[in-house]
Amino acid sequence: MGEYRLGIYRDSMNENPLLMKSELGMPLKRCFTLPNEGFIYGRPNVTLDGGAAEAMITREPIPIHRRREKPLQRDFVALNKGAVSSGLVSAKEHSQYRATNDVRRRVTEEDKKKILTKRIPPDMTFGISTRPSTPVFDLLEHKYQDRWLATRRESELARRARTVQQKKIDGRIYETRASLLRKYQPLVEDPPLWQMPRFSQGAAHLETFRSPEKRIKAFKHHQTDATSRTGVFGHGIYEAAKS
Repeated sequence: MGEYRLGIYRDSMNENPLLMKSELGMPLKRCFTLPNEGFIYGRPNVTLDGGAAEAMITREPIPIHRRREKPLQRDFVALNKGAVSSGLVSAKEHSQYRATNDVRRRVTEEDKKKILTKRIPPDMTFGISTRPSTPVFDLLEHKYQDRWLATRRESELARRARTVQQKKIDGRIYETRASLLRKYQPLVEDPPLWQMPRFSQGAAHLETFRSPEKRIKAFKHHQTDATSRTGVFGHGIYEAAKS
């Protein structure tokens, strides 16, 4: 029942894969039109050169590479010299002299030695060279790290050697302990505040703090609390809030 269709069955339907029905156990048709059974695939060989037998027997002569004769350039220096020697000074006269006279540059020995046509050697290989393989063993053994550390160490030693050499070249005097002590200047303490002679010898008879630590702590608290009190030294009453 699946082979029957309604309407006219045209040949163009075989070229549309959407209209083709898949057969059981067969691959889907792509609707390509193939030539007949007698068709030969491939590219025809138009050149008749005798094939492999003639290629193995016949030897082509090696071409002889000769120098290309390069046209010589005009020698404008000689042309200008000849024009001036003839008494020509204007640009128009020089142009006419160059049109009627032709002087070419001489071939030097250096130009003769140059080979204008390059001869390619028979064993030359064309193309791009193959990229070298990655040294996996060097990566696993941290050879690059060791090499970098060794290079850094050598550069550091070279820098130190240059520094020592520079110090020797500068001609500075080597400082010893005696020379350093000679230049040392001890710190001079400020003189103590003036006191009456009878109070300078005796010790204090009144100690209002329980311990030196309490005294230091009290003075620190006084310094922090003096910011909100009146007076030059912050010993007055608390100041009122200012708006």
